Amino acid sequence: MDKLRLDKWLWAARFYKTRSLASEEITKGRVLLNQQTTKPAREVSVGDRITLRKETPAMEVQVAALSGVRGPAPVARQLYQETEASSTARAQAAEQRRLAPEPALDFDAGRPTKKDRRQLQVLRGK
Repeated sequence: MDKLRLDKWLWAARFYKTRSLASEEITKGRVLLNQQTTKPAREVSVGDRITLRKETPAMEVQVAALSGVRGPAPVARQLYQETEASSTARAQAAEQRRLAPEPALDFDAGRPTKKDRRQLQVLRGK
């Protein structure tokens, strides 16, 4: 097997749970093959670069092998290799998320109580 449909490969590599979800994402333009938008039926071969804009930093992988069947995750991981730039960008984004302050810490008192809501209503004139 030297070529395989893009949606089938994405499904076999466990990027998407179903082939229909994979083809939907391809159609929406969230999956690029060799930096170009494509159709789900486009054939993928070993060495092609696929960009997945599923998360905030896009994941870029290079096709290492082809498989038409969906196997266990360790086997699916052998179908592709993430590029160095992509893994570095994803690690930096994860570190920034980890170091970001908790949004809920901005609120000192939390949600308003029933008493607080009544006082707000009086201030607003209701």
